Amino acid sequence: MYMTVKEAAAKWSISDRRIRVLCSEGKIPGAYQEGRGWKIPIDAEKPADGRFKSKESILTQIDRKKTELDSRRPLTEGELERLNEEFTVEYTYNSNAIEGNTLTLRETDLVLRGLTIDQKPLKDHMEAVGHKEAFDYVRELVKEKAPLTESIIKQIHYLVLADKKDDRGVYRRVPVRIMGAHHEPVQPYLIEPRMEQLLLDYAASEEHIVTKLARFHIEFEGIHPFIDGNGRTGRLLVNLELMKAGYPPIDIKFTDRVAYYNAFDEYHVKHNLSAMESLFAGYINSRLDTFLKILKD
Repeated sequence: MYMTVKEAAAKWSISDRRIRVLCSEGKIPGAYQEGRGWKIPIDAEKPADGRFKSKESILTQIDRKKTELDSRRPLTEGELERLNEEFTVEYTYNSNAIEGNTLTLRETDLVLRGLTIDQKPLKDHMEAVGHKEAFDYVRELVKEKAPLTESIIKQIHYLVLADKKDDRGVYRRVPVRIMGAHHEPVQPYLIEPRMEQLLLDYAASEEHIVTKLARFHIEFEGIHPFIDGNGRTGRLLVNLELMKAGYPPIDIKFTDRVAYYNAFDEYHVKHNLSAMESLFAGYINSRLDTFLKILKD
């Protein structure tokens, strides 16, 4: 369900113009442009004054909300189930849709319930099931607090790439190009040393988790270690690390894909990490709001 700019302005008591600026800057998660107007999720939270003026501001908010969430632990099974209901389906839909999967949200739900959708490719069905199995595996890793390793990355990829059995869980052996991207992935012989260095740098980083994961995600996708499934695997790795650190998982929306792609270009062309940081921070902040609201109800 979506609302218009005018409806959001009336609901939040701010100007139409301010709403459009927030939408165009990607400050309202899930909002997307349709023609000359904007569609805004009906349950979107009103951005607080100054929320997006600086990286420090939103990171401070995230830290405060994370502390509040931690104070409510341990959560009961019922609380955890309520917090995560519907997330897996929406996350599977969005992550696959970003990569070209044609299943709708409703069709993704049906496929994950074991049904077959007429006139939709078998590949799309297998991708949905594979992504869910990979996310289930990630949740098991979170329980074990498993350290991030190449072996775990390959296992997650193995589950994600359900439709290409010969390429599952193995680094690519051929050069690739990403259409429209401003960055060329490394040559195959460099993948293993670059992955080893990426994991060492990530483990040694003392940056805020938002900054740390934004950098890791862009670098991982830049290496592009697998022949296919890099985006889905990379987003699963972000959620693995978020959940291990006690944060809720995030779901980058299909409707935000342009802002998401642009964040990669900002880094590779201008060496600017802030676009991906802002995208991640907005999602994490919103998810923390949702968790805390549910726990207070």
